[in-house]
This record gives sequence, C-alpha cells and structure tokens, in this order.
Amino acid sequence: MSDNELGAFLRSRREAISPADVGLPAGFRRRTPGLRRAELATLAGISVEYLTRLEQGRDRRPSPQVLGALADALQMSTDERFHLRLLAKATEGGSLFVCPSAQPPVVTIRPTVQTLLDKLEPAPAVLINRMTQILAYTTGFEHLARATGLLDVAEPSFVRFVFTDPRARDVYPDWDAVATQQVATLKYAAGLADPHVAALADELTVTAGGPFAERLTTPGVPDRAGIQRWTHPQAGELSLAYEALELADDQRLIAYLPADETSSATLDRLAGRHLGTLRVVNG
Repeated sequence: MSDNELGAFLRSRREAISPADVGLPAGFRRRTPGLRRAELATLAGISVEYLTRLEQGRDRRPSPQVLGALADALQMSTDERFHLRLLAKATEGGSLFVCPSAQPPVVTIRPTVQTLLDKLEPAPAVLINRMTQILAYTTGFEHLARATGLLDVAEPSFVRFVFTDPRARDVYPDWDAVATQQVATLKYAAGLADPHVAALADELTVTAGGPFAERLTTPGVPDRAGIQRWTHPQAGELSLAYEALELADDQRLIAYLPADETSSATLDRLAGRHLGTLRVVNG
C-alpha cells in the first residue's frame, strides 16, 4: 500500500474528470488526461502550490473545508466523498472517532419519554438527540418515513439523510429551507465546541461539501413549530404541521399533524386507518 493514498486518489479523480464536465474548454496541447492542477485549484478555491503538495504527499493535514471544496470541484459521488475522508484521516494518523471530555449524545430512552411517545399514536412523532440521530418513533412516523429511505440505515439521522442521501431532495420539496433548519438545529443543540458535534460537522463538510459547509457560517435558530412539506414516494405530497419539544438529555420530540384535509386523508391511508382518524391541526 502506498504511503500517499490521499494524494494518489486526488490525482486519479482529477485525471478522470474532463474539462467539459466542469464547464471548461478543452483547449490544446493537454499532456495529461482530465483537469490541469491549475484548473482544479481555481475551481476549489485553493492555490496550485497547495494542491501540488497534497497530491505529492507533502501536506497531509488538509482541512475538512479544503477536502469538501475539492470533492465539490471533482463532482465526487457520496461513496467517493466517504472514501476521501477515510484517506484523509488515515494520512494524518488520526482516528475517525473522538475521545472527548464532553458527554456523548444520549441514545437511551427514558420510560416517561417512551410513554409520551406511545400516547402520541397514531400521529407521526419522532425522538432525536442533539446529533439529530433518530432514537425512537411512533408507527405513524414509520408509515410516513419508511418508504422515503430515512430509516434505511442502522443509525438514522435527519442531518445525514438531508445532506448525503440524494432521495432527500425528492422527499422535501423545500429542501433548502429544511437543510438550513437541520444545520441550525445541530449548532443550537450543542454548538461546535462540542467535540461530537464538531466531528460530525467535519464529516459532513467533506461528504456533503458546500451545501453543508456554507450553512455552518450562517446564523440561525431552529424553528420549534411550523409547516413542512413531505413528498411520499407512493402517496404524494403532504403538508404537515410540526411541534418540537425540548426534553432532558439534549433530546427533542417532534410531532407532526396534517395541515390540510388532503394530508389528513393521505396519512390515514398510509396507515390503513379509517379516514378522519387524524384530524387537521387547525380544523
């Protein structure tokens, strides 16, 4: 195995993408395939000298922001972004896991919270921690979310789904607003001084790139109530009113109710219930 896997991977991706792929003219006298270093450096907003050091293995500590910018410029897939991050961690001799002094996010569910969640049936409701990791949910939420792909992974997370799963842009018609709220929730819950949140932010800066990184520098406070549109793959669009309740252990309970008659009927059909079981929130 080479001792410069990161540099070799960046160089291979640079050589695999054509100028036309990134909107540049092909030009003449190209001695190497793909992009020139100067072209990639310009697209990523870094210097040619720095890119050269990265490819040659003379700089082994690129920031997540630099890696994210390079991944964006090279139009990397989600799998390639994860691989890039793994190589960067291995190159700098670091670990993918932090050993911080701050307490890790609580993933256990107190009996009183589980009872409260049970009482919210048949409405869609979900319990998350400060990392937006999904800890528990009602059957109503499962009927809403299962087909979207949100619950496909072993440890589902709203922020990871929104920024790294391409299906999220279909699920949320107002994806930009939802994405902004997810980052605001992450920042507000613990702040980037929390090493667990900081590690997740570093990960998403690489794996999601600009859409995530740009929102980290934007001030914002998460909404605790509002209307959110979902598009269910089989049932179509729903308009849902939500309320977010802050609980102990940095956990948050989010409950959804239909905001119109069409959404009420759709939720009931998804769950196989009699129409009218879930009443419109302002009805």
